[in-house]
Amino acid sequence: MAITISKNTLNQIIFIICVGVPYLDNFELTFAVWSLSALFTLHRTYSVKFLTYILCFAIILALAFIVMFFHDRQAYYVIRDITYMFKPILGLMLGYQLLKNNYKNAFNVLVNAAVVVAVLHILILINAVIFHHAVTVNDLRLYGGYFSDYEVFALIVLLFHKKFELDLSRQKIFYFTILIALSACLYLARTNFIQFAILFVAMKGYLKVNTKSILVVISTVLLVVIAYSTIVYINPKRNGAGIEALLYKIKIAPVEAFKTKIDPTDWKDLNDNYRSYENIMTVEQLSKKGIFSVIFGEGLGSKIDLKVTMKLGDKDLRYISILHNGFMTVFLKTGLLGICIYIYTIYLLFKQNRSKFPVIQNINLLLVGTGTFLIFSNWVFMGLYNLRDNKALVIGLLFCFVEMYRKNNLLPVANVKPENEQ
Repeated sequence: MAITISKNTLNQIIFIICVGVPYLDNFELTFAVWSLSALFTLHRTYSVKFLTYILCFAIILALAFIVMFFHDRQAYYVIRDITYMFKPILGLMLGYQLLKNNYKNAFNVLVNAAVVVAVLHILILINAVIFHHAVTVNDLRLYGGYFSDYEVFALIVLLFHKKFELDLSRQKIFYFTILIALSACLYLARTNFIQFAILFVAMKGYLKVNTKSILVVISTVLLVVIAYSTIVYINPKRNGAGIEALLYKIKIAPVEAFKTKIDPTDWKDLNDNYRSYENIMTVEQLSKKGIFSVIFGEGLGSKIDLKVTMKLGDKDLRYISILHNGFMTVFLKTGLLGICIYIYTIYLLFKQNRSKFPVIQNINLLLVGTGTFLIFSNWVFMGLYNLRDNKALVIGLLFCFVEMYRKNNLLPVANVKPENEQ
């Protein structure tokens, strides 16, 4: 007996695979899976708004490619940079293409993919605790992963399921929310807690400027200040165990990525503020090379000399081509011109047209929250250029849903066929 799989079902499976593969922490595999999936699911038509958004990332890549010819670069690093800078384009295309013909089920698929990821994450952590005795924060993150922005998006969709017209039973929504929330919390990632707070506030409409939103923002800021002051008073140690290690990372967070003076001979200072050190060395290197490098960057294959050898991942490196800071990575490759284009991509997420459809208005709120979070995410974690990241899939999906929902709900009545004829 032959088993047949519909195209929509196959695309849903591919979407879940594309969401999950970055968690394997093998960029070559991620790029291969995403590339093949994007190639075999290409569509003939795309909305102008989506093409404009994609074009921004394509221009950044093209600019880096052109500037490369003014420098002597190694082929290996050039090819690697091409794949790194092409990744957001692939992710956006996949999110847009895979569920375009089944957009009504898009948020169900988004949540289902997060459930798969959450189950696997919790199983991995259980295995790490039982067989590898992983009990510290660092050990749990080493085995389970360092962040999961995708699961936070899914958690927001579940919490505001009515606003997204999520077609799941109340029982499934309850259990899925608990499962994904638990998994997301167990990453113990500061960025994910901040992401959740920003998206939650956005969905409540508090990012709109009015009296109520200003009061909410002020109250939130006061609570954060009080909480942070409490952590500083407790004074967690850098080598503390368990939750103390997380509290220490929170304590140093306000200056970790913004410090302007770092002593590279002081191991503690350099290690605690490494993100800032990357930024300092990038600005210093491009400034020394003149106005051309500042405006146009150094192109594909360019690297930053850290002046010291650092233990990054499983390698000892002095020269790096990708930084933690997404803005600085774009600055290195394409200068201030590329930075302006990259900032414009965030602006496009804020620039959403009002709609008479409630679900689109709620998606607009989510896109505004995403744009707000990307400002922070790019500064500390590379934003859409992060090699383990799959936020681009979510953004592409949201663009697709808005386009298809509007298109199918604005058709003249005479053009709409009865269900039994579709």
